[in-house]
Amino acid sequence: MALIQCDFFSETLGLSTSMNVILPQSAPSQIGMDSKAAAQTKHRTLYLLHGMSDDHSIWLRRTSIERYVASLGIAVVMPAVHRSYYADMVAGGKYWTFISEELPAIARSFFPLSDRREDNFVAGLSMGGYGAFKLALNKPEQYAAAASLSGALDAASFTHRMPEEAKLIFGTDNYVNELPNNLFLAADTLAQQSEPAIPLLYQCCGTEDFLYEDNIRFRDHAQQLNLPFTYEEGPGEHEWGYWDKQIQRVLEWLPL
Repeated sequence: MALIQCDFFSETLGLSTSMNVILPQSAPSQIGMDSKAAAQTKHRTLYLLHGMSDDHSIWLRRTSIERYVASLGIAVVMPAVHRSYYADMVAGGKYWTFISEELPAIARSFFPLSDRREDNFVAGLSMGGYGAFKLALNKPEQYAAAASLSGALDAASFTHRMPEEAKLIFGTDNYVNELPNNLFLAADTLAQQSEPAIPLLYQCCGTEDFLYEDNIRFRDHAQQLNLPFTYEEGPGEHEWGYWDKQIQRVLEWLPL
């Protein structure tokens, strides 16, 4: 595998930002790695999103994601979005526009990544789980599948847990309950459409996680809408031991 850190200027954000990228590489002699290059000229891609307290480096530092994807022949793009909740912030950067529009275009300009819907997937943990489902539900033409690990899926619940920070992100004008920020409304809207196809959704959460009730609410809502939905739960808290295990499950589940 090739591991690259990119620092680049974002026109959307008006500042320099970073992403880490794992690219497939054929290296049979690399010790301990079953690595291979993807068969196609342009690589299938997993956009892997971080949580609120972390950055673009966290998946590499807390899990073995590079080793887990080595045999799959897919690229992994891990961007930095700070504490933005993947939103166009009221008092901050336009991170929703950045993550949904600019980032894929920039990544594909730097690297041989496929732009075909069936080759693109998104996953994340906590705030990143929210970001992953936000992308899949609001931009279904871009992603074939999305996975949320212990996702902070109810943005309105976040505004009650952290009201002062939420004001900087969503303001006080009910922005949190509108599209694209409200995942329940986004799911309702998508379920009523015939085209494009609804992305496959995978959701998991530990039963001891403080976000467990939020996850149950979204699970029940998605199941009522008959979305193409897989839900798993089991013992676990909001911590990296659980996510390191579950990201392997996500990679097994992806429609590769």
